[in-house]
Amino acid sequence: MGSFFRAVKPFLGFVPEVESGLEKKVPLRTKVIYTLTTLFLFLVCSRLPLYGIHSTTGADPFYWMRAILASSRGTVMELGIGPILTSGLVMQLLTGSKIIQIPEEDRALAQKLLGLLITVGQAMTYVLSGVYGPVAQLGVGNAVLIVLQLVFAGIIVICLDELLQKGYGLGSAISLFITTSFCESVIWKAFSPVIISNTHSRPEFEGALISLFHNLITKSSIRQAFFRQSLPNVTNLLATVLVFLIVVYIQGFRVVLPVKSKDYRRGQQGSGYPIKLFYTSNMPIILQSALVSNFYFISLLLHRNFSGNFLVNLLGQWRDSVPVGGLAYLITAPTSLADMAAHPLHALFYIVFMLSACAFLSATWIQVSGSSARDVAKQLKEQRMVMAGHRDTHLHKELNRYIPTAAAFGGMCIGALTVLADLTGAIGSGTGILLAVTTLYQFLDTLDKEKTI
Repeated sequence: MGSFFRAVKPFLGFVPEVESGLEKKVPLRTKVIYTLTTLFLFLVCSRLPLYGIHSTTGADPFYWMRAILASSRGTVMELGIGPILTSGLVMQLLTGSKIIQIPEEDRALAQKLLGLLITVGQAMTYVLSGVYGPVAQLGVGNAVLIVLQLVFAGIIVICLDELLQKGYGLGSAISLFITTSFCESVIWKAFSPVIISNTHSRPEFEGALISLFHNLITKSSIRQAFFRQSLPNVTNLLATVLVFLIVVYIQGFRVVLPVKSKDYRRGQQGSGYPIKLFYTSNMPIILQSALVSNFYFISLLLHRNFSGNFLVNLLGQWRDSVPVGGLAYLITAPTSLADMAAHPLHALFYIVFMLSACAFLSATWIQVSGSSARDVAKQLKEQRMVMAGHRDTHLHKELNRYIPTAAAFGGMCIGALTVLADLTGAIGSGTGILLAVTTLYQFLDTLDKEKTI
């Protein structure tokens, strides 16, 4: 496989490449500027409409994918971080599980090539599947132009992520874009001044807090501001804050392993230290969300073209781009606690699916990401570290008592928080809140480390 990627390397000469900044010290101020510039470009692309498409009003067939993919409907950021996220996860799983062997120096090239291929494939699929209207109505010229716009935006996203990953910024573009999309959604739904005309009642402000203040001033129904169904309400905001605080709290959970150096001598100070292991990362929830989103995409396309097929209906039945039956419906969160009470079997299936899927993916991820008990034991041996009361040869067995359990339990905690957020109507979905909080936590941690260097 390595020789294959070296063979295609000359053809990637037309793709912009970022020179690594890890060999030289990049000042913190420069990193912040690059990070903010990356964020600005993302926001511009998220507001720049695609040229040549028809109206995007009506039901959004990919609504369920927007939160995890940081995509914006009808803009050049339609694909969001989908291609780069998929390519990174696929490459990590294939190389981590030893399914394919790619030399270390070729992995970045392989991931970039895979990301480009996925970008082209998804752009063509979006156009051919009729997301922007029938191809016959768009015209061949417009269809090709839309594909080119999506591919060009995908290349920009790949380059921006490469810019941050190579040491010029803080964190990664994937985490930055997901967090930005979540924060933008929360702020808009809280403070949006747009007036929505409702056929069943008087016009209302879209923003939950704006609506609350308006009701207080006009002495209207305060209850409406807290429990209105068709628009964001104050209860949704309170649920978002609650889940946000819970996630911040569990970031402090650690499995502390008493480890010391082999060179430690009794009476010396500072020669031993504990290692903190916390395996509730955001990667399992990203994996779970990406898999579910792709399943929605495939199920919707199949239902549009083969709705009379039994197997297709078993996978999912859709009405106005909303799952109403089949497996796609069962793995979709109930819309509210009232919906949960009305359909207890659906709610039970969804809860079991979320908890088991997150636990399984979390336990699997540590095996392919170099964080398993054997990998940690190897790292400790290289650092001449030992665990008190245990031989070096039995170190990985002792670590195996903690790490898989911590990973599975952490995954279940993530799944439970996602369920809680979805059932209480938290803004941005449970997945969005979890990813945003963990990303902000990582950014602050990185910023603190940069200041101390």
